[in-house]
Amino acid sequence: MLTRKQQELLLFIHERMKESGVPPSFDEMKDALDLASKSGIHRLITALEERGFIRRLPNRARALEVIKLPESYVPNQPARRGFSPSVIEGSLGKTQPGNAAQSRPANDDVTYATTVPVMGRIAAGVPISAIQNNTHDIAVPADMLGSGEHYALEVKGDSMIEAGIFDGDTVIIRNGSTANPGDIIVALVDDEEATLKRFRRRGASIALEAANPAYETRIFPPDRVKVQGKLVGLIRRYH
Repeated sequence: MLTRKQQELLLFIHERMKESGVPPSFDEMKDALDLASKSGIHRLITALEERGFIRRLPNRARALEVIKLPESYVPNQPARRGFSPSVIEGSLGKTQPGNAAQSRPANDDVTYATTVPVMGRIAAGVPISAIQNNTHDIAVPADMLGSGEHYALEVKGDSMIEAGIFDGDTVIIRNGSTANPGDIIVALVDDEEATLKRFRRRGASIALEAANPAYETRIFPPDRVKVQGKLVGLIRRYH
């Protein structure tokens, strides 16, 4: 018998690995379960391991394997909290600005009802120059967007791989200037370099947190960082 928190964590790990193939980080698990510290996550993982629901893989940082699920588990139920990217896979047709989509992936039942402008590249790694002008439009499913204005950016780098965001992905961003702790945002630093990172607060400062242990969290005073939108989904192509 699992406690409520143990079951919530187990299902969160399971759903995240189904989405991206990568276990969530301890910070993501802490946020998903509304815990105050990562020590609570360590205790829950130890309890799940002792009960035979998960296994820690040796010689791999934070690598977990789900061995079994509770008997009460219902497939495809949504994860409780936290970000799991809405991924559309395939070779989506690029369009020139103002034109309709010209192609769609084979065997894909998604209806592409609109386009958003692609505004250049965004760094998921070492920051690059600020967002550029519209280079082309890309077709996206309407249910990915919701309300508000949106734009897309092509990802360069690997600093967000543990959030399921890889080099070469195209991220869909809802335009906006505010964010909540834990949101993955487009951050403009010093009005000249743009980066895709998780938004955190450290006292009066802003922390831009990577989802890859090879990258350090960068701390800035709030007047050096401008939020330019929040991640709502991504599109992945296979060549």
